Amino acid sequence: MAGASVQTKTGAGAAFAPGITLTGEGYSGDALLFAPLTLILPAGRWTGLLGASGVGKSTLLRVIAGLETGVRFVGQVRVSDGLPLSGRVALMAQSDLLVPWRDILGNVTLGATLRGTRADRDRAMALLERVGLADHAHKRPHMLSGGQRQRAALARTLMEDRPVILLDEPFSALDARMRAEMQELAGELLTGRTVLLVTHEPAEAARLSHAAWLMHARGLEALDLPQTPPVRDLEDPAFLSAQAALFRRLRARDPGVPERAGEGA
Repeated sequence: MAGASVQTKTGAGAAFAPGITLTGEGYSGDALLFAPLTLILPAGRWTGLLGASGVGKSTLLRVIAGLETGVRFVGQVRVSDGLPLSGRVALMAQSDLLVPWRDILGNVTLGATLRGTRADRDRAMALLERVGLADHAHKRPHMLSGGQRQRAALARTLMEDRPVILLDEPFSALDARMRAEMQELAGELLTGRTVLLVTHEPAEAARLSHAAWLMHARGLEALDLPQTPPVRDLEDPAFLSAQAALFRRLRARDPGVPERAGEGA
């Protein structure tokens, strides 16, 4: 089982972050999508998940989130403190999922609105400032670029202040400079949370993760990362070496991975 709960350094709403262990296998109809596996998310740490498109990474993320996957999952999700995950998870999906009829500030505070509680607009504006969108707070989503929308979605995720954070390609629409800056911001503001990062980018996994896994048709394979803590410096030789090693591993042809369509991650 994943480690015991740990107290976070920031965020009153995320006082304790549990460890999570997912064990099971997935089927698309009668066909095996992924073999029996065990994915461990240590408490208060970032876990990276890499793999070819269609292998089932996003499916695992959605299973943990308790969402519909379109896949038959046979297994279980165990939480280290024995409490339900419901109400303790924030998900940032591949699509920004911004509501078109609300401005950006309204999107960031959408969770409070849906719960019928008072939104902390000052905190929302502070988060928009951190992601570089304070001047766009009262614009509608269609007025923003794809990268700006993705930053707004990150602010909304941070606003929820949950102990468990699920990130599905969270920075894919950003240019290189903004991607690096948002990685650093997320690493800072999500300190102490239990984070699952699904990504296709070896550099992202190597920079942000305490531990990382490669997913393929036969299950999961642990990947080597530097001993230094995230967020790792972009010029750190150990980080650059780990990034190159992860890239080589991803490029290596895996005879156990069939070609599949229909799932982005």
